[in-house]
Amino acid sequence: MITPELLTEIRGRFAHVEECPFTGPRVFFENAGGALTLKSVVETSARFAAIPDNQGRANAASGALMEIISKAKEDARAFLGASGGAVFVGESGTELLFRLIADACLGTGPGKVLGSTVEHPASRSACARWAEVAGKDYVQVPHDDATGRVTAEAYAEHVTPDVKVATILHTSPVTGMAMDVPAIAAAIRAVAPEAIIVVDGIQHACHGGIDIEACGIDGYVISPYKVFSRHGYGLAWASDRLTALPHDALKGGPAGSWELGTRDTGAYATFSDVVEYFEWLGAQVSEAPDPRGRIEAAGRAIHDHETRLTDAMLHGTGNLAGLAEMPGVEVVGGVENPAREGLVSFWAKGRPSPEVVSALEGHGIRVHTRKADHYSGNILDPLGQADCVRVSLAHYNTEAEVAAFLGAMKEILAA
Repeated sequence: MITPELLTEIRGRFAHVEECPFTGPRVFFENAGGALTLKSVVETSARFAAIPDNQGRANAASGALMEIISKAKEDARAFLGASGGAVFVGESGTELLFRLIADACLGTGPGKVLGSTVEHPASRSACARWAEVAGKDYVQVPHDDATGRVTAEAYAEHVTPDVKVATILHTSPVTGMAMDVPAIAAAIRAVAPEAIIVVDGIQHACHGGIDIEACGIDGYVISPYKVFSRHGYGLAWASDRLTALPHDALKGGPAGSWELGTRDTGAYATFSDVVEYFEWLGAQVSEAPDPRGRIEAAGRAIHDHETRLTDAMLHGTGNLAGLAEMPGVEVVGGVENPAREGLVSFWAKGRPSPEVVSALEGHGIRVHTRKADHYSGNILDPLGQADCVRVSLAHYNTEAEVAAFLGAMKEILAA
């Protein structure tokens, strides 16, 4: 459990927890757009930015860089719960999803590509493009508008033996709902056992609880800036099966290599900082003797804390009413939804969401508008909504910050 004392210690490890470097004091509820950065990541980034040496050279500095990269890959496997497979960085999470999906579509025989309508355009766009190039049909499983998620049962209704590639969204950045990845993967494999399954874990990663071994998948992608690291890179895991398919690589280069050109050692090193933080947190909330056990314990503590915060946001805290009790407020995915992970999206009838977001900014509370555009139209259009307000939390947020948000909403809706 994250106690008040531990929460203070947690907040001390992050940069700009209470203030924006441009505007001053504020509550940060825009974590789905990019979580706060660990102070250790900031320090590591600066340290590695100053190192002139390159990888693959016959000197001690180069050897040290290679060791740091190797350690980071092992750290990432521990974080992801993967005993093997390839770990590599790229331009962004979106770019890596495109690469994995492209290789899966081009490297498998005739058949179908299966995804769902709840997915972010990073995977939907990649599937649409590369299915067409590969001459495959692209089928999207409809998600449930009322709950903001797609189920294994829904996938089971659409999977056929000729599915060669399948994609799953772990958590929606619009509805905030998590999908049951192991159950969905099992439903796919029950009918199409050889399908290459790629998971978009970008929104899920900061909420903990990734277990690739339990999922039976072939690819998993995250954006480290959404899990306490920095902008400028994405991180992917690929199974040996996916790695064995033809993919872009230098002629004569190492077999199985995914990386094109020299990568930033600092990117790898900052992901080790993230994993070390999860291990530290796990040690505060459990007696787990090994790194993976501590990472899992941290994930459970994060989930429980964020659930308490979202419950307070929905049902109120102290003498403040929650969003569920505020007149004219509608919550995306429903109020009582156990799949929710640290995020509440809503709209207020008769009030444009950008207006509400601006008013909250005036109260020192940073949230975000989601519009029915190429990013979120798949969720909002079926609901008949042009936009919504997204309030996204992380485990370093406090109930006092939730109270400040609810107090501001009370004033805004009364105005």
